Amino acid sequence: MLMTEEIRKQFPALSGTVYGKPLVYLDNAATSQRPRAVLDCWESLAAGANANIHRAVHYLAGLATDAYEDTRRAVQAFLNAPSPEEIVFTSGATAAVNLLAFSFGEAYVREGDEIVVSVAEHHSNIVPWQLLCQRKKTVLKVLDIHENGDLMVESLENLLSGRTKIVAISHISNVLGLVNPVQKIVSICHEKGIPVLVDGAQGIVHEPVDVQALDCDFYVFSGHKLYAATGTGVLYGKRKWLDALPPYMGGGEMIAHVSFEKTSFAPLPEKFEAGTQNFNAVPTLVPAMAFAKACREDASIQKEQHAILEYVYEQITKNELITLYGTPMGSKIPLFSFAVKGAHHEDLALILDKMGIAVRSGQMCAEPLMDRLGVTGLLRASFGPYNTLAEAEYFIRSLNRAIAMLTGDSSRRSE
Repeated sequence: MLMTEEIRKQFPALSGTVYGKPLVYLDNAATSQRPRAVLDCWESLAAGANANIHRAVHYLAGLATDAYEDTRRAVQAFLNAPSPEEIVFTSGATAAVNLLAFSFGEAYVREGDEIVVSVAEHHSNIVPWQLLCQRKKTVLKVLDIHENGDLMVESLENLLSGRTKIVAISHISNVLGLVNPVQKIVSICHEKGIPVLVDGAQGIVHEPVDVQALDCDFYVFSGHKLYAATGTGVLYGKRKWLDALPPYMGGGEMIAHVSFEKTSFAPLPEKFEAGTQNFNAVPTLVPAMAFAKACREDASIQKEQHAILEYVYEQITKNELITLYGTPMGSKIPLFSFAVKGAHHEDLALILDKMGIAVRSGQMCAEPLMDRLGVTGLLRASFGPYNTLAEAEYFIRSLNRAIAMLTGDSSRRSE
């Protein structure tokens, strides 16, 4: 079994200090830190296999191409996708959603049609669909949430119509920290013949993902939240859809034949991978996925993560000055977004930073959700498998001190 302290030794960043204090990194929902295996993979490829893929016949090009395509097969296995051709590499979840919104829109969406998203989506799963709606003169419809943060799945069926072309929904909210019932959502939509995109930017980190079991039509995620290099991402799509969709960009490896009269396109997945790919970084997904899988399967790590979830939840919810958003414990990951009465979220974040604690403040790229909750911004603490219960306890003590400093509530200064 892995121990959290042993895991932490694999992450060079975690031994750092901030203003003379040990770093407590609680902004994992934005970007995770990287283990040594990922850093070594990245450096090794950049130094020893730095050549363009798929094109040249020389040795370095072969090494780079093999590493890149081996990663595609590794992602296929990680998602339990039927074939590697259904795995498209992108620069991240945002690029993947934009690719799909453009290509799907060109192929299937017409004036008067409808796209459905939820009010709790990240901007990256809202704005690309808004751009599509503006381009095609279509309607964006929004699935609401209950006061506790749960999606109003019971109202989804009434939101769908014969003009609904696709539903785009997050696996886990990056603000509420709630695991959405995506399998049920997919089932409801498929009964009406409507495809579903699942934004897995948070889901891939905290949940095992089997795209065949979910039966989703598309699943996207970013590497940088999953311990891999920045500028890496994945779009999984069922072959029937990817075959039917037009390319998003032109040039490079996405072509089969080019003439001034007509251009034909490469088969999947190259049809959607125009230009020079991020071939040094994409293979870092392999050690990153291996690390994520090991943490999910390790009982001691899961026990500590659950202890952190229970402890922080209890401490935050018992504080009458704090309002936590996303409260159902049965579907919650160790991610906490909250407001503090009498204290601005950015002031709290700045004070915590001086105490060595990295948290997120603001709208978390979810302004429509903030409007729905009636707040201008929140403070978010998101924990990863390398965070310890001791760090959680230090976070709560520091948060109480920061609240006391800003509100004058001296009773919390020593908690």
